[in-house]
Amino acid sequence: MRRRLLLAGALAPVLPALGTPPATDQPVVDWPAIALLDGRVWSPASWRQQPAVVVVWATYCGFCRRHNAHIDRLHRDAPGLRVLGVALDGDAEAVRRYMAQQGHGFAVALDQGQLRQRLTSRRSIPMTCLLDRQGRLRQAIPGEMAEADVLGLARQLLPAGA
Repeated sequence: MRRRLLLAGALAPVLPALGTPPATDQPVVDWPAIALLDGRVWSPASWRQQPAVVVVWATYCGFCRRHNAHIDRLHRDAPGLRVLGVALDGDAEAVRRYMAQQGHGFAVALDQGQLRQRLTSRRSIPMTCLLDRQGRLRQAIPGEMAEADVLGLARQLLPAGA
């Protein structure tokens, strides 16, 4: 616990420079156009009226590797839900190789400092963020989640029967 507090204190001067993330239940504003690694671009308007799960991760993170397997299953099992992976890696080709090797099909973008800071100032990975149909941040969940918990995210964001 003491170490966690010391680390948080050491990062305090850095966090304000990242910008202020939205308070939970507030709309995420000023979405940038998001260039996905497959060449598509998600415009800011494309986020309207579609709930989303955004997971921040990195190829070097073992917890992320297991977590992303569950995120991929969520992507495949909940077609009404937008799923976006935000890779912290700087090498797009390495992320593409990782996605292909793992067999993941969810959309991925490199962070480049524009996405995570709009959702949370927390720096743990993986970080799973839930956005409702109105673009409000409902939850930012740090750390690896069990498969059943990840799949349960669809029930939180999609109406019954969707």
